[in-house]
Amino acid sequence: MAGYFEAVPGGGAAIALDTVETSILRSLAVQLLEMIGPGDEPVEGADPLAALFAEGPSEAPADPALARLFPDAYADPRGEPDEEARAASAEFRRFTENDLRTRKREDALSVVRDLDALAPAAGEPALVLKLASEESRRWLGTLNDLRLTIASRLDITDEDESEELYRLPDEDPRKPMVMAYLWLGGMQETLVETLMP
Repeated sequence: MAGYFEAVPGGGAAIALDTVETSILRSLAVQLLEMIGPGDEPVEGADPLAALFAEGPSEAPADPALARLFPDAYADPRGEPDEEARAASAEFRRFTENDLRTRKREDALSVVRDLDALAPAAGEPALVLKLASEESRRWLGTLNDLRLTIASRLDITDEDESEELYRLPDEDPRKPMVMAYLWLGGMQETLVETLMP
């Protein structure tokens, strides 16, 4: 089970992580939280119903990693969007991005809390993380967000390009990020398998 998820009886998933893996995962999730941002704190005395309908940004984020996490809804990623697609994407973003950011923050925070709650079992070198189905979905979302972020930083736009990364020499400064990208991909794939009926 080391490093990859396995299904557990009754639903959910489990993974054995050593302290280094736990530390890396936690650090990546915290960095994701920092990148997404803290979100808007509710103003004291503000109408909670009005907050539900608050408008968000209408422009795509300038940071390529954030733009990948919050893409335009109606733009063709391979082509130049027309004015109508830009307007539709801006309108869609205004009403959805705040909620999407909140969900991504909550998922990443859940991952951090799950990792912080790990304690080694007596006589076991690895920490075993057990997730219920809902927790598994939160983890899956965060693993996906982490991979998208790293792929953006490595300029990976499709799976064919990631094949070249396997052949990077050890002295290449991108190598640690590539190893994290591949490791997270294995975790994500095995977690998806545990969620399939």
